[in-house]
Amino acid sequence: MVPQNVPEATFHTRMRNEALGGENPFEWKALSRDDIFAGKTVVLFALPGAFTPACSDSHLPGFERLYADIVAQGVDSVVCLAVNDAFVMFQWAKSKDIKNVFMLPDGNGEFTRKMGMLVDRSAQGMGMRSWRYSMLVEDGVITKLFAEPGFKDNPPGVPLEVSSAEVMLEYLQNSR
Repeated sequence: MVPQNVPEATFHTRMRNEALGGENPFEWKALSRDDIFAGKTVVLFALPGAFTPACSDSHLPGFERLYADIVAQGVDSVVCLAVNDAFVMFQWAKSKDIKNVFMLPDGNGEFTRKMGMLVDRSAQGMGMRSWRYSMLVEDGVITKLFAEPGFKDNPPGVPLEVSSAEVMLEYLQNSR
C-alpha cells in the first residue's frame, strides 16, 4: 500500500462541558481531520453501525479490551468511526461501557465517502454505511489499512476477519 493522507472532513461531535450544568451538559463541537490525526499516531476502525450485532458484540468491545496493549505500541488514540450521529455514538458507547475508545460520528458519511468506503446497505434498511476496516494513521498519513474482503453494495453481511483489534495489535507488535 502506498501511504496516503487521510481525507479532509468535518466531524460533528458532542463534547461534555460541565459549565453548562444539568442532565445534558454537552455542546456541539466540530472536529477537523487535523484535530483527530495531526501529530498523532492513531488507530481508527470503522464499522457499519452502532448497535448492530458484530459491531456491538465483537468489533468495538475488542478494541476497548485491547486498548492498553495497542496504546503500549506507541499509539496515541484508538478511534471508532461509524456513519451514525453523535447522539447514537454516545448512547452506544454508554451501553457498552466504553471508557477508552474515542467514538467519532461520521453522521453525514463525508469521511467515509472520501475514504472510498461508503456502501449502500438499503437492502437491509440501513441506508449508506461504512464498510468495515481498520487503519494505522501516523501524523495524518495512512500507513496500514486492513479492509474486509468482499467490498460491495448491499452485501448480506460484512465480515469481521482482518479489521479486528487482534489483527491490528499483532501488526503493531510485529512492525515496531
